[in-house]
Amino acid sequence: MAYDELGLEGRVAVVLGGTSGIGKQIALGLAQAGADAAAAPRRA
Repeated sequence: MAYDELGLEGRVAVVLGGTSGIGKQIALGLAQAGADAAAAPRRA
């Protein structure tokens, strides 16, 4: 998918479970699409 088509510039994304596995890949994809992405672990 072309990340620039998503148009997420200026948006903030919080991904729970985003420090490993598929959550990490989702967080990276959101960041590549222009979002300010924050990844948090599933367990604190």
